[in-house]
Amino acid sequence: MNKGNIAVLLSGRGSNFDAIVRASRAVGSNFTVRLAISDRSDAAGLKKAARLGIPARHVDPRSFPDKAAYESRLGELLESQRIDLVCLAGYMRLVGPVLLGRFPDRILNIHPALLPCFPGLDAQEQALRAGVKVSGCTVHFVDAGTDSGPIIAQKAVALRPGDDLETLKRRILRQEHRLYPQAISLFFAGRLQIDGRAVIIKP
Repeated sequence: MNKGNIAVLLSGRGSNFDAIVRASRAVGSNFTVRLAISDRSDAAGLKKAARLGIPARHVDPRSFPDKAAYESRLGELLESQRIDLVCLAGYMRLVGPVLLGRFPDRILNIHPALLPCFPGLDAQEQALRAGVKVSGCTVHFVDAGTDSGPIIAQKAVALRPGDDLETLKRRILRQEHRLYPQAISLFFAGRLQIDGRAVIIKP
């Protein structure tokens, strides 16, 4: 089987990165993780990549004159590894037009809420403040907006009496670790078709 090549962009501990790598090494997987890139030198995900044997790079945005130059460098690194799909996993920067232009409809993100509810930062805290009964996570294609791209898949997580921010985060994160690899697999199976703001999952 020819496997698709993915790169993961991260800024933090890399728990979704870890889940993606482990899924990529399961029997029958149709993708492989070729590269991890972080905008932060202290990201724990970089150390996790080293332990997992995944090439990892720190690319400091402050080393470039502007966002376009920074993303141009990212694009060069990604293309040098023949990356087919870019996966954001706790990457705390909005993707700009340079990277979107180089990887059109080939950048995914996971968000800890049921979009379009609670986009942006602190989604779990937003859900708790709003008093909703159900939250969850969403995998979506990335566009120029904030968590506004076409939705691929979602998983609901019920809020329980007594939930606080940490308990809700943990339960949502467990579902993220399942949902993200599933969405990546659908992409490489050729089953995702973008239709305007929606994504059709083909049989």
